[in-house]
Amino acid sequence: MAGRRLRVLVVDDHDVVHWGFRLLLADLPWVERCLTARDESQARELARRYEPHVALVDLFLGEQSGAELCETLRRESPSTRVLLISGAGWISPQAARVAGASGFVSKDWGADEVAAAIRTVGNGGTVFAASPEGPSSPLSLREREVLGLLASGATNREIAAELHLSPHTVKEHTGKLYRKLDVRNRAEAVQRAERLGLT
Repeated sequence: MAGRRLRVLVVDDHDVVHWGFRLLLADLPWVERCLTARDESQARELARRYEPHVALVDLFLGEQSGAELCETLRRESPSTRVLLISGAGWISPQAARVAGASGFVSKDWGADEVAAAIRTVGNGGTVFAASPEGPSSPLSLREREVLGLLASGATNREIAAELHLSPHTVKEHTGKLYRKLDVRNRAEAVQRAERLGLT
Protein backbone atom coordinates (compact mmCIF):
# COMPACT_ATOMS: atom_id res chain seq x y z
CA MET A 1 0.00 0.00 0.00
CA ALA A 2 2.82 2.42 0.86
CA GLY A 3 4.13 2.13 -2.68
CA ARG A 4 0.88 2.78 -4.56
CA ARG A 5 0.52 5.74 -6.91
CA LEU A 6 -1.93 8.35 -5.73
CA ARG A 7 -4.59 10.39 -7.46
CA VAL A 8 -4.65 13.84 -5.84
CA LEU A 9 -7.44 16.42 -6.08
CA VAL A 10 -6.51 20.03 -5.21
CA VAL A 11 -9.49 22.23 -4.26
CA ASP A 12 -8.64 25.94 -4.07
CA ASP A 13 -10.18 29.11 -5.49
CA HIS A 14 -6.83 30.48 -6.73
CA ASP A 15 -5.38 29.45 -10.12
CA VAL A 16 -1.81 30.06 -8.94
CA VAL A 17 -2.30 27.40 -6.24
CA HIS A 18 -3.48 24.91 -8.89
CA TRP A 19 -0.43 25.71 -11.00
CA GLY A 20 1.91 25.37 -8.02
CA PHE A 21 0.58 21.98 -6.97
CA ARG A 22 0.57 20.66 -10.54
CA LEU A 23 4.21 21.71 -10.80
CA LEU A 24 5.03 20.19 -7.40
CA LEU A 25 3.27 16.87 -7.92
CA ALA A 26 3.70 16.22 -11.66
CA ASP A 27 7.16 14.66 -11.48
CA LEU A 28 6.78 12.71 -8.24
CA PRO A 29 6.87 8.96 -8.96
CA TRP A 30 4.14 8.20 -6.42
CA VAL A 31 1.60 10.59 -8.02
CA GLU A 32 -0.62 9.03 -10.69
CA ARG A 33 -2.64 12.17 -11.47
CA CYS A 34 -3.17 15.70 -10.12
CA LEU A 35 -6.70 17.09 -10.56
CA THR A 36 -7.79 20.64 -9.68
CA ALA A 37 -11.14 22.20 -8.75
CA ARG A 38 -12.07 25.80 -7.94
CA ASP A 39 -15.25 25.15 -5.94
CA GLU A 40 -17.52 22.57 -4.33
CA SER A 41 -19.42 21.54 -7.48
CA GLN A 42 -16.22 20.91 -9.46
CA ALA A 43 -14.68 19.05 -6.51
CA ARG A 44 -17.70 16.78 -6.09
CA GLU A 45 -17.84 16.02 -9.81
CA LEU A 46 -14.12 15.17 -10.02
CA ALA A 47 -14.29 13.08 -6.83
CA ARG A 48 -17.16 11.03 -8.27
CA ARG A 49 -15.46 10.59 -11.64
CA TYR A 50 -11.86 9.86 -10.58
CA GLU A 51 -12.11 8.67 -6.94
CA PRO A 52 -8.94 10.47 -5.80
CA HIS A 53 -7.00 8.96 -2.93
CA VAL A 54 -6.41 12.41 -1.41
CA ALA A 55 -8.29 15.70 -1.69
CA LEU A 56 -6.21 18.70 -0.63
CA VAL A 57 -8.91 21.24 0.33
CA ASP A 58 -8.38 24.93 1.15
CA LEU A 59 -9.95 25.73 4.52
CA PHE A 60 -11.52 28.88 3.04
CA LEU A 61 -13.02 28.66 -0.46
CA GLY A 62 -14.35 32.18 -0.94
CA GLU A 63 -17.66 32.16 0.93
CA GLN A 64 -17.49 28.38 1.40
CA SER A 65 -15.99 26.42 4.29
CA GLY A 66 -13.42 23.80 3.39
CA ALA A 67 -14.44 21.84 6.50
CA GLU A 68 -18.01 21.61 5.22
CA LEU A 69 -16.78 20.49 1.79
CA CYS A 70 -14.65 17.89 3.59
CA GLU A 71 -17.79 16.45 5.19
CA THR A 72 -19.52 16.32 1.80
CA LEU A 73 -16.58 14.63 0.04
CA ARG A 74 -16.21 12.04 2.80
CA ARG A 75 -19.93 11.25 2.59
CA GLU A 76 -20.07 11.05 -1.23
CA SER A 77 -16.61 9.58 -1.86
CA PRO A 78 -15.70 7.53 1.25
CA SER A 79 -12.45 6.24 -0.27
CA THR A 80 -11.13 9.81 -0.62
CA ARG A 81 -9.13 11.04 2.37
CA VAL A 82 -9.10 14.81 2.94
CA LEU A 83 -6.13 16.98 3.86
CA LEU A 84 -7.13 20.55 4.75
CA ILE A 85 -4.71 23.38 3.93
CA SER A 86 -4.70 27.11 4.64
CA GLY A 87 -2.47 30.14 4.50
CA ALA A 88 -4.92 32.34 6.39
CA GLY A 89 -6.05 30.38 9.42
CA TRP A 90 -5.93 27.25 11.50
CA ILE A 91 -8.32 24.48 12.51
CA SER A 92 -7.87 22.33 15.60
CA PRO A 93 -7.18 18.62 15.06
CA GLN A 94 -10.45 17.85 16.88
CA ALA A 95 -12.54 20.09 14.60
CA ALA A 96 -10.74 18.74 11.51
CA ARG A 97 -11.42 15.15 12.57
CA VAL A 98 -15.09 15.93 13.25
CA ALA A 99 -15.30 17.19 9.64
CA GLY A 100 -13.74 13.92 8.48
CA ALA A 101 -10.27 15.26 7.60
CA SER A 102 -7.14 13.16 8.00
CA GLY A 103 -4.92 16.19 8.41
CA PHE A 104 -4.28 19.90 8.23
CA VAL A 105 -1.21 21.66 6.84
CA SER A 106 -0.21 25.28 6.42
CA LYS A 107 0.64 26.93 3.10
CA ASP A 108 3.66 28.29 4.98
CA TRP A 109 5.14 24.78 4.96
CA GLY A 110 7.82 23.96 2.41
CA ALA A 111 6.86 22.17 -0.81
CA ASP A 112 8.57 18.94 0.28
CA GLU A 113 6.71 18.98 3.62
CA VAL A 114 3.32 19.44 1.96
CA ALA A 115 4.10 16.70 -0.58
CA ALA A 116 5.13 14.36 2.26
CA ALA A 117 1.87 15.15 4.09
CA ILE A 118 -0.17 14.34 0.96
CA ARG A 119 1.65 11.02 0.62
CA THR A 120 1.20 10.20 4.32
CA VAL A 121 -2.55 10.87 4.20
CA GLY A 122 -2.89 9.00 0.90
CA ASN A 123 -1.32 5.95 2.52
CA GLY A 124 -3.58 5.95 5.56
CA GLY A 125 -1.75 8.26 7.97
CA THR A 126 -2.64 11.59 9.56
CA VAL A 127 -0.80 14.92 9.68
CA PHE A 128 -1.80 17.90 11.82
CA ALA A 129 0.04 21.23 11.90
CA ALA A 130 0.60 22.71 15.34
CA SER A 131 -1.35 25.83 16.26
CA PRO A 132 0.74 29.00 15.92
CA GLU A 133 -1.13 30.40 18.89
CA GLY A 134 -3.73 28.97 21.21
CA PRO A 135 -7.47 29.22 20.48
CA SER A 136 -7.88 31.29 23.64
CA SER A 137 -5.90 34.21 22.17
CA PRO A 138 -7.78 37.49 22.58
CA LEU A 139 -9.46 38.94 19.53
CA SER A 140 -8.01 42.13 18.07
CA LEU A 141 -10.21 45.17 17.55
CA ARG A 142 -10.33 44.48 13.79
CA GLU A 143 -11.24 40.82 14.39
CA ARG A 144 -14.09 41.94 16.65
CA GLU A 145 -15.32 44.27 13.90
CA VAL A 146 -15.22 41.43 11.37
CA LEU A 147 -17.00 39.13 13.84
CA GLY A 148 -19.75 41.70 14.38
CA LEU A 149 -20.34 41.95 10.64
CA LEU A 150 -20.24 38.16 10.29
CA ALA A 151 -22.92 37.94 12.97
CA SER A 152 -25.07 40.39 10.98
CA GLY A 153 -24.91 38.02 7.99
CA ALA A 154 -22.53 40.09 5.84
CA THR A 155 -20.53 38.33 3.11
CA ASN A 156 -16.74 38.69 2.84
CA ARG A 157 -17.23 41.19 0.01
CA GLU A 158 -19.66 43.26 2.10
CA ILE A 159 -17.31 43.16 5.10
CA ALA A 160 -14.43 44.30 2.88
CA ALA A 161 -16.49 47.26 1.60
CA GLU A 162 -17.69 48.24 5.08
CA LEU A 163 -14.20 48.15 6.66
CA HIS A 164 -12.33 49.42 3.56
CA LEU A 165 -10.26 46.22 3.35
CA SER A 166 -9.39 43.87 0.50
CA PRO A 167 -11.38 40.60 0.32
CA HIS A 168 -8.08 38.76 0.90
CA THR A 169 -7.49 40.66 4.16
CA VAL A 170 -11.03 39.86 5.30
CA LYS A 171 -10.35 36.19 4.51
CA GLU A 172 -7.22 36.34 6.70
CA HIS A 173 -9.14 37.95 9.59
CA THR A 174 -11.91 35.36 9.24
CA GLY A 175 -9.34 32.55 9.34
CA LYS A 176 -7.78 33.95 12.51
CA LEU A 177 -11.24 34.27 14.07
CA TYR A 178 -12.08 30.63 13.29
CA ARG A 179 -8.79 29.51 14.78
CA LYS A 180 -9.09 31.60 17.93
CA LEU A 181 -12.69 30.52 18.49
CA ASP A 182 -11.87 26.90 17.52
CA VAL A 183 -14.73 26.69 15.01
CA ARG A 184 -15.14 25.48 11.42
CA ASN A 185 -17.61 27.89 9.83
CA ARG A 186 -19.51 31.18 10.13
CA ALA A 187 -22.50 29.73 11.98
CA GLU A 188 -20.27 28.13 14.62
CA ALA A 189 -18.23 31.34 14.94
CA VAL A 190 -21.34 33.42 15.59
CA GLN A 191 -22.76 30.87 18.08
CA ARG A 192 -19.50 30.63 20.00
CA ALA A 193 -19.05 34.41 20.01
CA GLU A 194 -22.56 34.83 21.42
CA ARG A 195 -21.85 32.27 24.17
CA LEU A 196 -18.64 34.10 25.04
CA GLY A 197 -20.37 37.49 25.00
CA LEU A 198 -18.23 38.77 22.12
CA THR A 199 -21.11 40.07 19.98
